[in-house]
Amino acid sequence: MTESFLFSIADNVVGKIGSVTLQEIGLAWGVKTELQKLEATLTAIKSVLLDAEEKQWKDRQLRDWLGKLKHVCYDVEDVLDESEYQALQRQVVSHGSLKTKVLGFFSSSNPLPFSFKMGHRIKEVRERLDGIAADRAQFNLQTCMERAPLVYRETTHFVLASDVIGRDKDKEKVLELLMNSSDDAESISVIPIVGLGGLGKTTLAKLVYNDPWVVGHFKKRIWVYVSNDFDMKRVIIDIINSIKTTVEGGSGTGLLKYNELNLEQSQTVLRTTLGNENFFLVLDDMWNEDRQKWIELKTLLMNGAKGNKIVVTTRGHPVASIMGTVQAYILEGLPHVDCLSVFLKWAFNEGQEKQHPNLVKIGDGIVKKCNGVPLAARTLGSLLFSKFEPRDWLDVRDNDIWKLEQKEGDILPALRLSYEQLPSYLKCCFAYCSIFPKDYVLDNESLVCIWSAKGLIEPSKKKQELDDIGNRYIKEMLSRSFFQDFEDHHYYFTFKMHDLMHDLASFISQTECTLIDCVSPTVSRMVRHVSFSYDLDEKEILRVVGELNDIRTIYFPFVLETSRGEPFLKACISRFKCIKMLDLTGSNFDTLPNSINNLKHLRFLNLSLNKRIKKLPNSVCKLFHLQTFSLQGCEGFENLPKDFGNLINLRQLVITMKQRALTGIGRLESLRILRIFGCENLEFLLQGTQSLTALRSLQIGSCRSLETLAPSMKQLPLLEHLVIIDCERLNSLDGNGEDHVPRLGNLRFLFLGNLPKLEALPEWMRNLTSLDRLVIEECPQLTERCKKTTGEDWHKISHVSEIYIDGVKTP
Repeated sequence: MTESFLFSIADNVVGKIGSVTLQEIGLAWGVKTELQKLEATLTAIKSVLLDAEEKQWKDRQLRDWLGKLKHVCYDVEDVLDESEYQALQRQVVSHGSLKTKVLGFFSSSNPLPFSFKMGHRIKEVRERLDGIAADRAQFNLQTCMERAPLVYRETTHFVLASDVIGRDKDKEKVLELLMNSSDDAESISVIPIVGLGGLGKTTLAKLVYNDPWVVGHFKKRIWVYVSNDFDMKRVIIDIINSIKTTVEGGSGTGLLKYNELNLEQSQTVLRTTLGNENFFLVLDDMWNEDRQKWIELKTLLMNGAKGNKIVVTTRGHPVASIMGTVQAYILEGLPHVDCLSVFLKWAFNEGQEKQHPNLVKIGDGIVKKCNGVPLAARTLGSLLFSKFEPRDWLDVRDNDIWKLEQKEGDILPALRLSYEQLPSYLKCCFAYCSIFPKDYVLDNESLVCIWSAKGLIEPSKKKQELDDIGNRYIKEMLSRSFFQDFEDHHYYFTFKMHDLMHDLASFISQTECTLIDCVSPTVSRMVRHVSFSYDLDEKEILRVVGELNDIRTIYFPFVLETSRGEPFLKACISRFKCIKMLDLTGSNFDTLPNSINNLKHLRFLNLSLNKRIKKLPNSVCKLFHLQTFSLQGCEGFENLPKDFGNLINLRQLVITMKQRALTGIGRLESLRILRIFGCENLEFLLQGTQSLTALRSLQIGSCRSLETLAPSMKQLPLLEHLVIIDCERLNSLDGNGEDHVPRLGNLRFLFLGNLPKLEALPEWMRNLTSLDRLVIEECPQLTERCKKTTGEDWHKISHVSEIYIDGVKTP
């Protein structure tokens, strides 16, 4: 399944060719005609890719042709990327206008041999592309129009997953099994819930987990997602963290990380955390059929308390027979009437279906094909939301995909159909999410940065910010049930993918992406995006890396026990010249090698949680394409290199450092997000004339020496989000006591958390007319001063439409 990525690559390349920079390159290098031919070929290919997508399911030769085409399109993208890099390099060196910089570089000052070499490479890839593109005639592909952008529900109006239909009787039966099972202190009752994927096993377990009887009866309620990667230490740590979060009211800051403890230490902590109180544990999505592993875990959970209960959700009967102490509860499909209710709830706004009886009748036929699977009904309902033409509904009901033979474990036809109906710009974004493990908690800021690094976010003709476009993509997929479990955290939001959606993404992207875990520790040479969620030792990781050639993404979603040192880093730099995303979270080296500047295509570099790194070579400042750079949790890091301001495309910077002042970032004119965490010596945010005129989000956390915000806070005219948390000495939001009206006219959200010495809000708060959400938590003095009507600071914030103080919304 290559077409989604291929369309994205082709679209990206066509956009590059039309840019001012590439047009100037064409003139200066004498390859204008070649670029025009390249653009024409790619445009012609794009026009038939949507038809190729629908036909490739049943045509092996077409799939092979698309694979060859994708390979050469990657090469075209690389050549143009390198040309852009040279332009960016000249832009940094020069001081004139952009046009002067580009023209000057590509004419007199640039060596002729380089121009000749790049011109020859452009011609060579264009000829290769023409040769492969000519073969499209044999497939009789038709020109198709791109699907229009989706109409989606606003975030606050998503149908809640908790609005469950048709599972009340199932919940009562599972509760009955719990109540009637043994309360012996020497055993643990285990109730398995068994059913096909998408039937709602997890949803049913949540209903039981939140039932008043369960909440009142058990001292500890624990939820752990297991999946097919049964790692004993990870399961133990997840149990510990679940207790810390739900029982002890933890915020997430004191949770254990995987690499902090070995297996024996984690077992000791588990026994201490469980204590001798009774517990209710859900082990969600269990696949492990190794009885010995289950006995080991069960033994660890024996804490001497009476009446401990475990609910296990699984697709497999063997798992249920190994773990269950009572007969498994078999979850059946929803009755048709309930399944239709689910479908209509997602297809219409409340009550709207009464205005369209003809569509409801067609919908009844669609639901019959869902076979009682609520996920299928929900997804197809989401697909048809805001569509009121009968032909759109008939296209779904009568689609040929329902005729394909369906085997156990195959992707649900309803999900494949919903995927096919997505616009191409969402297909590749969705498929790329297969690099994340199942049940992984995604957040919008991180995902948008990752998509952007891959080139999956299409720039808007209306000059919208990439962050805004990326957030729109996420909301479109949330509204279509490709993402779920939405949670609003005020200044960001989180969500997940359903397991079956993850299976779909993995199926679509199997020639592009791979997730290396204990179930699939090998990797195909064809893939370009690799994610490691399994704790391989460094030799194994180097072996995997040594088998790959054309990698664009290396990602570590978890901090693993085995750290990556210099050998791994050097292998990546030497082998993967075209890599765009390099995640080195939890690595173990003192500094980056000077050769890091060879990664000219790099957009995303993550060095978080490296405890040894102290400095960066100045060569890192030649990564002119870099958009996201993270040094979060690098506690020994001293300061940024002197030419850091040369990173003219940097959009997000996350940093932990030892210095008293954050310097060297004032020239980062593209910077949109700045996150400053754990800088315990930081006293000044910005010094001198530094200003970040494009900054939209500023987040400051755990900076214990920070007492005031610098005067340069005035120079943030586009700032929309300001978050300040855990800064125990901060006593004023005014810069050095100055009562200035800051240039914060765009500020929409302000979060102030755990600031015990912050005595009052400044008078200029009254002038922040764009501010529509204010959140204050654990700021005792502000809590009193911001009480509605009577508080001394109420007049400064009374214009704000949403105010939350210590978790309570002010009416």
